[in-house]
Amino acid sequence: MAVKFKLKNDDETYGWPLISLHWLMAVAVFGLYFLGLYIIDLGYYDPNYKTLPHWHRSLGMLLLLALGLRVLCRCVDRAPSALPGHGKATRLLTKSAHSLLYLLMITALISGYVMSTAGGHEIAVFNWFSVPPLPIELHHQADKAGIIHYWSSTALIALSSVHALAALKHHFVDKDSTLTRILGITRENP
Repeated sequence: MAVKFKLKNDDETYGWPLISLHWLMAVAVFGLYFLGLYIIDLGYYDPNYKTLPHWHRSLGMLLLLALGLRVLCRCVDRAPSALPGHGKATRLLTKSAHSLLYLLMITALISGYVMSTAGGHEIAVFNWFSVPPLPIELHHQADKAGIIHYWSSTALIALSSVHALAALKHHFVDKDSTLTRILGITRENP
């Protein structure tokens, strides 16, 4: 086994820009989800009442930027070749799961933005820059977007967990390189 440090994907593994974005976004998605659950129960007099929601919104906006960058990387670089042991059904399931992960992520992030900017409030991203609110106010914007945000985030966590379990199954049961290729690890040729 060897770690390849390369910028672009090849037939065996992903390049480091996509690998880095994958793992950074995975940590961010899970971190934001559990931070969001914690925030729901904060009382007004809690010392974290203003700080943690600010971090959550700021990290969410940065995750939205990272998602855009990741989609751009996927558009300009090819994916590694399908593994020989993966049949049509596995390839279709993989493609469908990845598409649904992207859809749930964009839904969670956009609904979080819509919820956070209700009432004309901008989002100050760590006070580095601000994201303006929607130019129009929607009827019950915060409530409706909040429901979509919660359920799309919950579905994203559930599907991400299944995705991780599938990668572990491929690694430990099928003994293929599904997991190692997103770690940048390749088998050395004898």
